[in-house]
Amino acid sequence: MLKLYRNIDIALTLKKANKKSGRHIQEQDLSPLKNAAMIVSKNKIVWIGKEKTLSPQLFKKLDLPIKKIKEIDLGGHQIMPSFIESHTHSVFAGDRQNEFELRNQGVTYQQIAQQGGGIKSTVKQTRKASSSKLSESLQKRVQFFLDQGVSLLEIKSGYGLNLKTEMKMLEVIKSNKSINTVATFLGPHACPNDYKNYDDYMESVLNHMLPKLIQKGLIDRADVFLEKGYFSAEQVCKYFEYLSNEQIPLTSHVDQLTNSRAIKKLCHFNRLQSLDHLVCIDSSGIKTLAACDTTAVLLPVADFYLKMKYPPARKMLDAGVRVALATDFNPGSSPSQDLSFVGVLARLNMQMTLPEVLVAYTLNAAHAIGFGDRLGSLTEGKDAHFVVLDDDYDKLFYSVGYHPVKKVYFGRL
Repeated sequence: MLKLYRNIDIALTLKKANKKSGRHIQEQDLSPLKNAAMIVSKNKIVWIGKEKTLSPQLFKKLDLPIKKIKEIDLGGHQIMPSFIESHTHSVFAGDRQNEFELRNQGVTYQQIAQQGGGIKSTVKQTRKASSSKLSESLQKRVQFFLDQGVSLLEIKSGYGLNLKTEMKMLEVIKSNKSINTVATFLGPHACPNDYKNYDDYMESVLNHMLPKLIQKGLIDRADVFLEKGYFSAEQVCKYFEYLSNEQIPLTSHVDQLTNSRAIKKLCHFNRLQSLDHLVCIDSSGIKTLAACDTTAVLLPVADFYLKMKYPPARKMLDAGVRVALATDFNPGSSPSQDLSFVGVLARLNMQMTLPEVLVAYTLNAAHAIGFGDRLGSLTEGKDAHFVVLDDDYDKLFYSVGYHPVKKVYFGRL
């Protein structure tokens, strides 16, 4: 069935931003189309343009059967590409509000981790939780993202740190059918207490966990926490080499708390989709990212909660780095699913413009998880994933908690 979406006040197509691969974004790159209509076939956009140009001749030119089309009146609302959440830890059990209190009293993230808190605290609770309990809590979180206009949600494992629980988490992610998901394996998130050191644990990840999880088809992409006191650049490169041989897309938490000086090394891996956090990135790292196809995913809510400085977003954008935004939703360092909060922090504390934020949460977020050729702009040939807004698009990312999304349209990927 063909679908004709009509009576659209403005379609924010991002056509020019798409042509620029999400870099050096200006207001005109949003490519707004006034009084628009859009034809969709098999969930692909086959035409988008001015509604007044619709005619039998157009359908003939497009080789579309005019009699087999369903019209959907969008009531004079504005539309834009749906939002994409490219970095979350949405499957977990328990909470860590006690750590929030400790950080407010001056205890650092690293000190909390050394005392058995942080990631290991959530690992303990997630290992105990049943699959059904994890699925139930995940569905509530998924619904909150859906209500904000998200059509594709990246979700990491990493709160298992053993084969049994990592598999349980990935199976829970894969079983959720109410939203499109990308299941990211984050087994090397921290070193569990069962192992003497990070080298021993990484060997277990490579020789024990990954073969079984890959065989079961549970991994869409893989992540690792590269940080002082966690996994080293050498360990990460070994991990990336293994995954590259298995044709698994790659990402990494990097330069969040300290500067690793490893970005050039990581960008040698051609399956690297994104590098995330990048609070402590230096000018050399920025130059490297600007020259490669890897997307920088910035996570300002985590920086806000950890009372850290923010990534040098303005320098990155001006240098030509493709920048995406995400919530980093997790129970410890970023316990918020609110996209509006992310955007407001990006505008206030990282000097990002509204057009840059809009592209960062759509087209560039799609690139960050390997869907840049299918999502993120309302252009012919891409999947018809879009939101209908209850307000003008320039009201987005202005008021925290304000999500003027009337409806989100998307199909299965």
